[in-house]
Amino acid sequence: MKPRTVDKIATSLIVFFALLIVAILVGLLGYILFRGLSHISWDFLTSAPQKIRAGGGVGPQLFNSLFLLVLTLIITVPLGLGAGIFMAEYARPGKLTGFIRLIVEVLSSFPSIVVGLFGLLLIVNYFDLGFSMISGALALTVFNLPLMVRITEQAFRSVPKQQKEAGFALGLSKWKIVTTVLFPVALPTIITGTILSAGRVFGEAAALMFTAGMSSPRLDFTNWNPLSPSSPLNPFRPAETLAVHIWKVNSEGLAPDAVEIAAGASAVLVITVLLFNLGARFFGRFIYRKLTASKRMN
Repeated sequence: MKPRTVDKIATSLIVFFALLIVAILVGLLGYILFRGLSHISWDFLTSAPQKIRAGGGVGPQLFNSLFLLVLTLIITVPLGLGAGIFMAEYARPGKLTGFIRLIVEVLSSFPSIVVGLFGLLLIVNYFDLGFSMISGALALTVFNLPLMVRITEQAFRSVPKQQKEAGFALGLSKWKIVTTVLFPVALPTIITGTILSAGRVFGEAAALMFTAGMSSPRLDFTNWNPLSPSSPLNPFRPAETLAVHIWKVNSEGLAPDAVEIAAGASAVLVITVLLFNLGARFFGRFIYRKLTASKRMN
């Protein structure tokens, strides 16, 4: 067979599989949105769910998901950045560094149900934090931290060595080089890692059932005291997230319109993830231009 013919066949196969993946993704998103968009309304997004009556919404669950995302990122991002920078710029090759990388790989492969049970035994019971948002955030940190560490390390290692050497030639300290030379270049990759880790917060259900709980107290959105049990900003209250609510509605099905509620909640979850991804990428480009005085980011 001629090399040109082999090249055409290989190119056709690569394009076919790429289009197949895109078609599967578009079909999945289209199916979810087609089933759920007709059930979404302002009342559905803001009202509380109903257990046995029709017409419930997902307002508290949507807020819980967003608030849990913020709590998890507050814990994960500083730890992931610090550990990733240490592994890329400060850690010396050796057994200790290799052992740390092994631990990171093992943590990233843990099943969600195992992390949930670990959170139930250690965070909920041993540390007596109970079923709460902070317990769920700490459990999700176990998921997200390995991803943040690896992506941050790879982002810093991908920066050309010439930029680092130029910083040393100018007499800059290592910390100054990390913060002003390497970090702006690595920022797009770090933002991508943050988006990937945030997606797990929205979609995770198994671990949160054992840590954040499967119910939410009646919230008073006029009460912004974070120490009040009815305040939506209280991180020590139980919090049923949108993904857990979808599982709960599908498994129990007590409401007459349980199928419609699950379809609408699934569409809201998908739309929220898409909006978060687009917003995070726009924010990343804005920060990148500010830090590097560049007009565009690849």
